[in-house]
Parts: sequence; C-alpha cells; structure tokens
Amino acid sequence: MSTFRFQSLKESSSRQAVEVKELDRKSVIFGSNVFNDKAMRQYLTPEAYKAVISAVQHGTKIDRRLADYIAMGMKEWSLSKGVTHYTHWFQPLTGATAEKHDAFFETSFDGSDAVEKFGGSQLVQQEPDASSFPNGGIRNTFEARGYTAWDPTSPAFIFGTTLCIPTVFVSYTGEALDNKAPLLRALNAIDEAATDVAKYFDKNVKKVTPTLGWEQEYFLIDSALAASRPDITLTGRTLLGHASAKGQQLEDHYFGSILCPVAA
Repeated sequence: MSTFRFQSLKESSSRQAVEVKELDRKSVIFGSNVFNDKAMRQYLTPEAYKAVISAVQHGTKIDRRLADYIAMGMKEWSLSKGVTHYTHWFQPLTGATAEKHDAFFETSFDGSDAVEKFGGSQLVQQEPDASSFPNGGIRNTFEARGYTAWDPTSPAFIFGTTLCIPTVFVSYTGEALDNKAPLLRALNAIDEAATDVAKYFDKNVKKVTPTLGWEQEYFLIDSALAASRPDITLTGRTLLGHASAKGQQLEDHYFGSILCPVAA
C-alpha cells in the first residue's frame, strides 16, 4: 500500500500519445452517421420530408402513411451503412441511457423466406417494460406498461451497427418517466411565452429556440492517479485532502500547452 502512490505516479508519467489516423477530412465525415437534412432529402419523398420538417419546426403530427415512408427511407439509409439493428434510445430516471434493440430482420410465416422490415409502427412507438425503471412514486409498481415515442426534433443516428432513434419515455397514463419529456415540454412553454414577448418588437417572429452554451473548460485526472483515491473512485469527486484553490493560486494551467496524452 505504501508504494501504490508511487506506482500510480510512474504509470501516469509514462503515458504515450495515441496516434489517431483519420480516414478523411473532418468536414467530410462530420454528420455522416446522422439522419440529417442532407440524408432526409436523399432518402425521403418530398411529402415525407416536408412532414418531418413541419413536425420539427411547428410540432405538427405525422400521420401513419407518411410515417411508413419515413421509416422506409430511414431503413434504406441505415442498411447502406451496414446497420443490422435499430433501437429506441431514451433517458430514464436512472442517470443513464436505455435502449430496446430489434433487428431489421423478419421471417415469413412458414420460415422459407426473410426480409429486412421496418415500418412506421416500429418507428413511432415501442413498448419496453417500465416496471424496473424509477418513476418518482407517481404510480404503482404493478403498472409495468411504458411507451417510447419517437421524437422527430432529434435526428436519428448510427452507433456501431445500430440505428438509434431518439425517443421519450412515458407511462400508460402519460406521465413522464424520463428526463427528455419534461425538457421538451419546458422548451415548448418557453417558445410560446418568448414568442409573445418578441412580437412586441418584431411582428414577424414565429418561433423562439432556446440554446445551450457550453463552457469550454475541463479538468482531467489520470486514471492511474484516480484509482489510487477511493473518494474519487466511489463518488467521482474529492472528499479528502487539501481544499481546492478558489483564487488564482494555480493559474499556470490556464491557456497552457495541452499535453500529448490529453491531445490524443
């Protein structure tokens, strides 16, 4: 135990930069695995494309017929990139993400044939078991039914060989069982209130979209050093030792050079 700290320091100081070879320019690969506007224009019919854009911008509903067209285009785009499965991707009240995976594969009734199938009903809604997820005490534990519903405001994306479809997670009676449904409701409320205020200054304002400003600042701890601290390992924060610097005692790392292991 007395040498564990020295071993951690030795391992941390011996890190080598990892060389990452990019296959193409960043401008070319950016968004290549996202079902974005470019992909939708290529794989959707004009009517289906307009339905998605209207749902994103105005919150209009997409009927079943157009949902089938959208699912067909999304499936063809996914298969062209080597995707084998799709999942409804949601954020339950566990602090993590959850996924319900299904394959783009369906056999005939007699088992003599198979096709890649993905329709509007699979795109719009799924029914995962909700009994094991936290619900904030808003319902009885025996009410296991929960629904994931497609959120067209967030584009679908590919992770590995899986098409991830962003969804919200709600109970049978409509209560939110995730972190995204309350967020979407809050964004809609802000949009309505802010649009009314903005119209006092500009009558042409039709929509207000809240944005999130990211703070470009990070603090990194080497994994070997973090493993030597039980407080960091168990809680993700420092509980022992000296208090952190609150002033400008340790300002030398601001605008400093980025170390090679960090840059990789």
